[in-house]
Amino acid sequence: MSVAEPRFHIEESPKNVVSAADTQLDITFDQLKKLVTPRALTGDTMLLNMGPQHPSTHGVLRLLLELDGETVLSCIPDIGFLHTGIEKTAESKTYTKAIVVTDRIDYLAPMICNLAYVGAVEKLVGVDVPLRAQYIRVILSELTRMNSHLVWLGTHALDIGAMSMFLYTFRERELLLDIFELVSGTRMMSSYFRVGGLWRDAPDSFADAVRRVLKVFPARLLEYENLLKENPLWRERTIGIGVISKEDAVAYGMTGPSLRGSGVNYDVRKAAPYSSYDHFDFSVPLGAHGDVYDRYRCRMEEFYQSLKIIEQALDKLPPGPVITDDRKIAPPPKHEIAYSMESLIHHFKLWTEGFRAPEGEVYHAVESGKGEFGVYISSDGGPRPRRVHFRAPSLCNLQALPQMSKGYLIADIVGIVGSVDIVLGEVDR
Repeated sequence: MSVAEPRFHIEESPKNVVSAADTQLDITFDQLKKLVTPRALTGDTMLLNMGPQHPSTHGVLRLLLELDGETVLSCIPDIGFLHTGIEKTAESKTYTKAIVVTDRIDYLAPMICNLAYVGAVEKLVGVDVPLRAQYIRVILSELTRMNSHLVWLGTHALDIGAMSMFLYTFRERELLLDIFELVSGTRMMSSYFRVGGLWRDAPDSFADAVRRVLKVFPARLLEYENLLKENPLWRERTIGIGVISKEDAVAYGMTGPSLRGSGVNYDVRKAAPYSSYDHFDFSVPLGAHGDVYDRYRCRMEEFYQSLKIIEQALDKLPPGPVITDDRKIAPPPKHEIAYSMESLIHHFKLWTEGFRAPEGEVYHAVESGKGEFGVYISSDGGPRPRRVHFRAPSLCNLQALPQMSKGYLIADIVGIVGSVDIVLGEVDR
């Protein structure tokens, strides 16, 4: 390519596909004309790639930006670089074995993804979960929410220039990962929840480890607040940036803090309580302006609400079993396998063949750290799901990025993307 030859051009090719910045974008010329301004077609504005390898996109996300100087006129997200086929993989496994793939969807909130999936299967087969298992699920789900928010806060602040915050949040995250390892043996991909309850009861040291979190975190959260909340540089980079109205947020299907930052009071834990969330008293933080700062404030307040829920669940934690006594679903106790041939056969058949679910379809949703995470399962009566689909909040929230980016500076894009808190494993699946 000569120096005089332009590096970027738009033309209607014979296949009606636009080529952008030496990379094909899977979009027709007619579709592109609806997403950019007329000035882009005459070359008066610049079309620029941001990603897919860019640190502030938190994964392989490509944004095609139309710029007038440094002002963003349009933003086109290009996804699919991290597609793993998780849904089809789940359909090839028994209901129990498919739990392991749900850990990899939102890999920062694996236990919440586990809870959504096993909750859908429990609804499909009609099994009740013991109350102790429900409470432990709530405790671990809220710890998982805090884990997700810590990674968001550290990376979001790092994008905007506050490097020390990243180090602090990952310091606190170790306390949470230690608890996950305590109950499941694994720090991240735990697969601890089972259809009908839990893999095993929490160990005796579980309560002390959780109470340490309840003791340590309030002071650490105050430390975060002192660093950011009134920081003039932080406020300048977040207040009035990436604004989206409550009407637009609802129209785009946004959920979670990205929706509540615009003032819409919707939280699945309140709207459709699951796993005994209706037993606990907590509030839903709401923003008023729908900007990056309000989304930040919503998540910071959610830390305190999660601590409040965890303390209540720990204080009320009842004794009893942690998995259903329905032997069609749950394996026999391990001590029975040593002397009971029937239990050994049952154990073998359950783990090799799985259990059969009634024919039908269900949808079950939970509130993840990023919004409504839902699981749709269609059953044909066999031991494997006929169809599995995950309603990923990151994908739905990302749809609003063009609306949230329009009219702001290119430097604001990193803050806007960070405030949405996407995980590309959840977007692409």
